[in-house]
Amino acid sequence: MENVSVPGKKSPIRNAILGFQHLLAMYSGDILVPLLIGGALGFNAAQMTYLVSMDIFMCGVATLLQIRRTPITGIGLPVVLGCAVEYVAPLQSIGKNFGLGYMYGGIIVAGLFIILVAKPFAHMRKYFPLVVTGSLITLIGFTLMPVAFQNIGGGDATAKAFGNPTHLFLGFFTALVIVVLNIWAKGFLKQISILIGILVGSIVAVLMGTVDFAAVGQAHWAQLPQFFYFGTPKFEWSSIATLILAAFTCMIESTGVYFALSDITGRKLEDRDLEHGYRSEGIAAILGGVFNTFPYSTFSQNVGIVQLSGIKKLTPIYYSAFMLMILGLIPKFGAIATLIPASVLGGAMLVMFGMVGAQGIKMLSKVELNNKNLLIIAVSIGLGLGVTTQPALFQYLPATVQVIMSNGMVVGSFTAVILNILLNHTSLSKRVEE
Repeated sequence: MENVSVPGKKSPIRNAILGFQHLLAMYSGDILVPLLIGGALGFNAAQMTYLVSMDIFMCGVATLLQIRRTPITGIGLPVVLGCAVEYVAPLQSIGKNFGLGYMYGGIIVAGLFIILVAKPFAHMRKYFPLVVTGSLITLIGFTLMPVAFQNIGGGDATAKAFGNPTHLFLGFFTALVIVVLNIWAKGFLKQISILIGILVGSIVAVLMGTVDFAAVGQAHWAQLPQFFYFGTPKFEWSSIATLILAAFTCMIESTGVYFALSDITGRKLEDRDLEHGYRSEGIAAILGGVFNTFPYSTFSQNVGIVQLSGIKKLTPIYYSAFMLMILGLIPKFGAIATLIPASVLGGAMLVMFGMVGAQGIKMLSKVELNNKNLLIIAVSIGLGLGVTTQPALFQYLPATVQVIMSNGMVVGSFTAVILNILLNHTSLSKRVEE
């Protein structure tokens, strides 16, 4: 069995390139969150610059917390952390209705909640067997697929140019490059197929004249983190409750990612490992609140990279974490990465998210497919995909309920956990068997 906690013997240049691949894979999703939240809250250019830069910096810090194993923190798996999309709608709502102080106060309390429940939640692993985690990983991959196709279309589904031939060509061309490399390339070229696909797609976009370099010229050269940049935290019960619910959902999602990486790397996870993983995410969330950024959790798209590249060591992730921190401190360099067209990133996401979903199917193939487990898989994945494709189904419910019910990963995760408890841990299971 390969020890993923021991740095690999590959050259620093190769490890740096592999780390850069991880960075690019999560970069669009990472900067998307501050752009969505800052835009919704009416941030000006200076505020947006800080928010994006510090979010990138904190992603590096959060990743280091998770990959570096200590007596109390770090799961020690090849993961990269960022702000989960589950937090976007709640943070927008709190920021609009209560103010930024309450938003960051809620983030800090949510981080404390994760730390407090880390140990008991880790001991609940019997409620997360392969049928639950496999269903969750399948859902993570397939419910994110609309995001990939939205990016292939240009990123903004409401834009007049959405889906024009140029966007479609760049997106599917990038995906084709990645697939071709995985079929015919060997060794290191195959391992960095996603990076090559993104770079080739971006070069083609430049040649086609679709890349605007203005953002690089406008970005600052340096930006240091500051405590409470947007204001001191304030506390209000409904804001706190909303973010705790989002945090709980992210813990379930992270559990699925942990077990997916455990399956890929061949490393068996103990309760203590899970506890350390949750606690790292809780500390990262508190730091996000203090530096006025966001809560952070494990990014699922990196599962696809680990699967595709076959690189299971932590060394490239260390490079990725430090590069994120450097990019966050030097917005001018960070702006270069924003030049990658959304359609190119969407093509890479198509392959990555598909690989995440395929990893979930691989996990489910090891499950005993009796009536109980088939029911868990069918209902949880069916509900998760259903609400993802038809979020307007709940438009007449209260806004806070809509946020929860329209999230396929939330609905599917809770459904899988609850059905597993009912069908595999109660007397109801006997009736289903009969």
